[in-house]
Amino acid sequence: MSYGIDQLELVRAAASYVDRILRGTSPGELPVQLPTRFELVINLKTAAALGLTVPNSLQLLADEVIE
Repeated sequence: MSYGIDQLELVRAAASYVDRILRGTSPGELPVQLPTRFELVINLKTAAALGLTVPNSLQLLADEVIE
């Protein structure tokens, strides 16, 4: 199970920063942005190998379930 930032969102934010810098904005003037989107990924095969049971309610909340 993994809960963390959405990597695609992170790349988009980085591209926005690069665009602003290339347009002439000083890096020191750019605001610090925190991640706003997080994702939950559950690997059921690994959970089964470890003898763990993942409740269906948690699986429904997950962004991605690996079987």
